[in-house]
Amino acid sequence: MSDGPFDVFALIIAVIAFIIAIKAFSQAAELRRRLSSLEATFHAQRPVQPPRIPADVWAEASATTSAAPPPLVPQAEARAEARAEAPPPLVTEDVSPPPLAASTEADAPPPLPAPAPGFEERLGTRWVVWIGGLALALGGFFMVRYSIEAGLVGPGVRVFLGGVFALALLGAGEWSRRKESISNIAALPIANIPAILTAAGTAVAFATIYAAYALYGFLVPATAFVLLGLVALGTLAAALLHGPALAGLGVVGAFVTPLLVSSGKPDYWALYIYLAIVTAASFGLARIRLWRWLAVTTIAFAVLWIFPGLDTGDLQVAPHAFHVIAGFVLAALLVVCGFMFGPTVEDGEIEPVSSGSLGAYLFGAMLIVLSSAHADLALIAFAVLVGATLLVAWGAPAATGALGAAAATVFVVFAEWAVRANPDMLVLPGGPIAGIAPTAIDSAVTLHLVMAAIFAAGFGVAGFLAQGRSNSAIIPVVWSVAGVATPIAILVALYARIAHLDRSIPFAILAVLLAAAFGAATEALARRETRPGAMISTALFATGTLGALALALTFALEKGWLTIALALMSLGTAWISMQRPIPFLRWLAAIFAGLVTARIGYDPRIVGDAVGTTPIFNWLLWGYGLPAASFWAASLFLRRRADDAPLRMVESAAILFTALLAFMEIRHFATGGNMTDTPSLLECALQVCVMLAMAIGLERLRLRSRSVVHNVGAVVLTAIGGLISVFGLLILENPLLWRTDIGGAVFNLLLLGYALPAVLLLLLSYAVAGERGKAYANTIAGGALLFALTYVTLEIRRFYHGPILSAGATTGAEQYTYSIGWLGFGVVLLGVGILVNSERARLASAVVIALTILKAFVIDMSTLTGVYRALSFMCLGIVLVAIGWLYQRILFRRQVAPPPAPQTSI
Repeated sequence: MSDGPFDVFALIIAVIAFIIAIKAFSQAAELRRRLSSLEATFHAQRPVQPPRIPADVWAEASATTSAAPPPLVPQAEARAEARAEAPPPLVTEDVSPPPLAASTEADAPPPLPAPAPGFEERLGTRWVVWIGGLALALGGFFMVRYSIEAGLVGPGVRVFLGGVFALALLGAGEWSRRKESISNIAALPIANIPAILTAAGTAVAFATIYAAYALYGFLVPATAFVLLGLVALGTLAAALLHGPALAGLGVVGAFVTPLLVSSGKPDYWALYIYLAIVTAASFGLARIRLWRWLAVTTIAFAVLWIFPGLDTGDLQVAPHAFHVIAGFVLAALLVVCGFMFGPTVEDGEIEPVSSGSLGAYLFGAMLIVLSSAHADLALIAFAVLVGATLLVAWGAPAATGALGAAAATVFVVFAEWAVRANPDMLVLPGGPIAGIAPTAIDSAVTLHLVMAAIFAAGFGVAGFLAQGRSNSAIIPVVWSVAGVATPIAILVALYARIAHLDRSIPFAILAVLLAAAFGAATEALARRETRPGAMISTALFATGTLGALALALTFALEKGWLTIALALMSLGTAWISMQRPIPFLRWLAAIFAGLVTARIGYDPRIVGDAVGTTPIFNWLLWGYGLPAASFWAASLFLRRRADDAPLRMVESAAILFTALLAFMEIRHFATGGNMTDTPSLLECALQVCVMLAMAIGLERLRLRSRSVVHNVGAVVLTAIGGLISVFGLLILENPLLWRTDIGGAVFNLLLLGYALPAVLLLLLSYAVAGERGKAYANTIAGGALLFALTYVTLEIRRFYHGPILSAGATTGAEQYTYSIGWLGFGVVLLGVGILVNSERARLASAVVIALTILKAFVIDMSTLTGVYRALSFMCLGIVLVAIGWLYQRILFRRQVAPPPAPQTSI
């Protein structure tokens, strides 16, 4: 066997040890430096230096305190010296120095802070020590390598010398530690020589034992495993004296040892018993020294050791379950703050390491359940840990965050169980062949049902009873979230697993019972006195009530009714917010509206291909109409209390669903139920008319509600109607450009597609006049004029060409008719403007007549011949003269002032 693994392992262990040492001691060095600066400042302000301290007194004081310098003299001697007018002694308590004389205060300059260590000091006191320790470890490794290459000594002697060198380094580290304590030498923590020597010794010990096992075969796997484990545990124990560097080296070595020592058939029981001992030692050390990083590192390694064996066909569930249970128990005993032997924490604080440690082992238990295909023993172990999480979080608020992990893992377990029995839920319809999926009833169903009942009751009851137990607001909220979300998630998973997402009256009854329980909890919490987080928790239980009712409707009705049920939940939530003014209920109504919107985004036809072919009265009416009505009613309830973000979200959903109802119904009607067909002139005409009509309605409604949503909605619908009218009616579906059968002579698509939009645009322009900008209203009025003139033109075209406007040539009579028609249309507009005194109508008349004049001089003069050309210009001239007379005599008639009366002399 080559020497490569020995060198690589040795180098890795050494480098890891010293990197951890450097990082762990850096903060301690900064604190010591600041403490020295404060001591120097204190001594500089005293007029008389205190007497010198005997070495034995300092050593004795150093052993009893580490927070501040020891007293210079015993307390009795300090009092006697004070009576003898000697300066008072320096005590360990945090007290201010005695006041100095006025002259002293005036003459003594302010103390300067201690300078930071320079390059030379860093080089001589720190870097040299680090490099020296690393050199010692590597020197031992290279000496062994040289002896191997040169053939100086045999394998047994090499291993023996390696062991001797390791013991020498360990002995030197312990000797130097005791020597510093006896000789009163204050070592720099960041370059602690005893700790570095001990770390180098443990690294050499690891390498020596591994070489004896892996390179030379002197040790059987069991012996090597035990020796490496003892070195790792000894390193952790030495960390109590030498600091965090050895702790890091020990925990890495302890958890890496099983990777170094392997056998043909893995023994998981031996592995996990060993890891339990290592975890206990590491957690104990982390608890004694309050090293959070050590606890986190231990948990990370422990979770990684769950994975071996999970991907094999013969998974050994029992030892894996023992590993997660043992780790969970040790974490609860030693890591969780405020529980059993864990550290203390402020009341009401959720501590991340406490919650994360329990969550990590829950994650491991979940992996075992999923990898074992929901074996009974794995399920039982998982259930035990979930229950233990509830108990620990109940007794230690610092671990309340683990409730989220417990709820999430419970949902994952049951959801995976449901999908395992229904693989067709992961693919599109028509994917799996019928009959190949597992049956809904098997041996594991009973155990899962029992676990589901226990989990739902445990989370729900605990979430309710936990209210009012803490002075912190976040803790009862976390309990209520877990108590509401977990039963609902379990119910949905069971429904998918057993009922295969079909109608199920029994599950609907269970959902109603769950809603009743949440409703009773809501009423009970609403009657209690106000406590931190009580308002949010009450709202969450109310949310659970409505969510369970929505599930009941979903379970009892067809799949398409889910959209309707969620929309009705929004209405119900808004109504409940009137009876119980809980702020979160308003947001809940908005959340339901968002869920319904997301639902239609997934399947706009609500029920897929089962929409039906009946116009209007089909699934689109129920799937869009009922949610729209629910959102409008919900907005009325919400508006009674405030105009806030939830109200605007619900109002937006109401406008959206109303517009979508119209759009989808028109699409369904125009395509005969085949909603994938291309658009047509009929569809574009109906879309424009409906959009403009809705815009007019919102313009009127916003004047009463003053809602920003109604305001923006009216503009958006107007813009949509304008875009469809321009690009759809005038370009893409224009019958003058494309071959389209428009129907009869008068009642045809032109009336629907151009005349009616012109009228609606005119009404819309009057609806916004004086309420919006003048340019906005005039633009809409211009659109009305454009569509009216287009209708007149296309109707004349229909008279000459029949229902297909794009066929046939344009004759002189047709051109003359266009001029007469435009001129007559302008005269009619002028008459209307005079009768109703509308400046806008008169300006529209002027525009039409101007276009007629332009057509006469540009088109008629070049295309018309004979009598048509003469008649065109004659009629145009007569009309223009008549218009001028009307303006002079009626609109702008000037009164002639009577002549002044002649003056008579008296």
